[in-house]
Amino acid sequence: MATEIRRSIPIPEGVEVVKEGNRLIVKGELGILEREFTYPSITVEVQEGVVVVDTLVKRRIYKAMVGTFASHIKNMIEGVSKGYKYELKMVYSHFPIQLSVEDGRVVIKNFLGERSPRYAPIVEGTKVEVDGNRIIVSGINKEHVGQTAANIEQATRIKRLDPRVFQDGIYIVAKG
Repeated sequence: MATEIRRSIPIPEGVEVVKEGNRLIVKGELGILEREFTYPSITVEVQEGVVVVDTLVKRRIYKAMVGTFASHIKNMIEGVSKGYKYELKMVYSHFPIQLSVEDGRVVIKNFLGERSPRYAPIVEGTKVEVDGNRIIVSGINKEHVGQTAANIEQATRIKRLDPRVFQDGIYIVAKG
């Protein structure tokens, strides 16, 4: 008797999920996200009120991929209905950091007194706001918002100095 590995993701009100070939399109009040889901022997189907990800193969890798697909779909649904927001905090004790957003990237000036600015790319579809010592990164795609926040944090990584003394930088303080 063949048992299957199955995950069901409920579709909330106000969100529309459409499947075109291997591409899944999720529409909500905040925007539209689309992603391609392909893996041998794993099917993604949209039924009334739920998205079903299942497979008949009973191997560990297939169970993991079904869970991965289900998590991606859940994140897409949550993104178009609520959105994602990361909050970063600018910390400095030696030189005041100057932050600005220009041409799809964050420009970090005067970090540790450096003459040349540091840059952090902003991934498409993500909005960055600077409010004093706080930086708000928001958008509907969880991966893009997280990557943009990580880019900003990594741009102020300190090399060749004692991190116990030089704790200056921009750090993620909240995710939501």
